[in-house]
Amino acid sequence: MTTPVASPCRNLCALDRQRESCTGCGRTIEEIVHWRSLTDAQRATVMQRVRDFQPAERPSPFPQPARRTAP
Repeated sequence: MTTPVASPCRNLCALDRQRESCTGCGRTIEEIVHWRSLTDAQRATVMQRVRDFQPAERPSPFPQPARRTAP
């Protein structure tokens, strides 16, 4: 028995409306929604497309300290 193709999800989920894909993993909304029902061959096709995808930087939820300047 083979291991199913794992999801490329990186928990950096946000939709890039211009590209119509997730900024974290590069999959389309359709690919994300239907991931569990895709065959391994279909998953492999998606993985081939998103393999070199570079996720967007997720902004920190914590405020950055103010930089001090010399007087």
